[in-house]
Amino acid sequence: MEKVCNSKGNGPTGALVIAERSDGPVYLAKWRRLGRQVKRRLGPAWLERAPDGSGWRARRGRVREGYFDEKRATVRMAEMIAEHDREERAIEAGERERRERGVSFREVAAEWLEYLRHERGAKPSTLNDYGYMLAEPGTPHRRGGGKSPGVLMAAFGDRPAAKIPTREVSAFLRALDKEGVSPRSVNKYRQVLSAIFNYACRVDTHGLPSNPVAGTTKRREPPAAVLDFYEPDEVETIASAAADGSHRGTQPANLSADEITWRAREDAQDGELFRLAAYTGLRLGELIVLRWEDVDLDARRTVVHRALSAGVEGPTKSWQARFLPLADPAAEALERLRVRGDYTSREDYVFCSRLGRRLDPSAVRRRFKAARDAAGLRALRFHALRHAAGSLIARHADARFVQEFLGHSRITTTERYMHAKARPEDLERVNLAFAHKHPTRQETSQTTR
Repeated sequence: MEKVCNSKGNGPTGALVIAERSDGPVYLAKWRRLGRQVKRRLGPAWLERAPDGSGWRARRGRVREGYFDEKRATVRMAEMIAEHDREERAIEAGERERRERGVSFREVAAEWLEYLRHERGAKPSTLNDYGYMLAEPGTPHRRGGGKSPGVLMAAFGDRPAAKIPTREVSAFLRALDKEGVSPRSVNKYRQVLSAIFNYACRVDTHGLPSNPVAGTTKRREPPAAVLDFYEPDEVETIASAAADGSHRGTQPANLSADEITWRAREDAQDGELFRLAAYTGLRLGELIVLRWEDVDLDARRTVVHRALSAGVEGPTKSWQARFLPLADPAAEALERLRVRGDYTSREDYVFCSRLGRRLDPSAVRRRFKAARDAAGLRALRFHALRHAAGSLIARHADARFVQEFLGHSRITTTERYMHAKARPEDLERVNLAFAHKHPTRQETSQTTR
């Protein structure tokens, strides 16, 4: 049953519709706005079936609270049509204003992040970094009591993206210079701005005519620090300090026998983890998610095809799997772990907690630092173990092998390892080149002929 009821004013005309539901009849309102049909539920109808079953009739008695008779339904429909019209007009006005002023930098930045997440498949840690840089001023940090400075949004957030000129971007970068921001950080802000505007210039997004960042100057960054890393004997010293529990400090005297056993197993595992990091060059995120199904001790190799990024397991940093040969010290470390008795099935993590769960990277770094200090070695980060692997391999292999071994996507990253320390044969080469020898008179006369 449908009844047309005119609403007041010049707005759309609505129609009451009675629909039967499992709990009884309800009133619906239908109307059209700009050629599009709109339907809304009004509420339960104070109706009952006619005795002859031909349709609906009004129920006797006062209309209960929450129910609608025809009059109330008509009034409510008119109100609903007016409310909807106001909402739609506000949306249309906002869209007109947006078209007139153009899309804001804030809106483009949000779209760009979604593009990276869904189309480019950016790693969670990358998205977190960019999200932090594009946060609003005063946004609380996820950890600690700090807040984001939000310098990008403070400078450009409300500005129409198409109306941000190159001189404004240059002024922003120069202001960072004056505040003492490092050239590397200034360049990172510049790179993010450029990527966002490049996205906005695409014909399938906002079709901006040009990228205002293209005309700005990239800052000259100081050269990267010379790689420092641990030699194999130092790696063994750190691993031994972890294995014998030196990194734990003074232990309580009332530990149970079971707890002592578990701690000893954890300490031994830490030592093997540090060894494997130094003898394979695996990143911590790759070590944490390494499973026994990835390890082939008979063939002395492991496949590296996943990594941990911001707590999420996914592909490696280069998005490529690599087969890694296991040197004897690495294979021996894995063989010792293999006989621990539990958590050694194919799907188990090679390095795991007492419950077989994935280790926490932050906790691993803390234990490495404690073992390093207990061993009395210089303060290098956990990542220095990867530097050790790359630098030691570079003494005996060419750049392409080192690149594949470490899983670098660009050879320029590998070149840093090639110059870390001289190879043994380099000394022989320079001595040969600069060997001092006085030519004889006969040799001199022969040369001048």
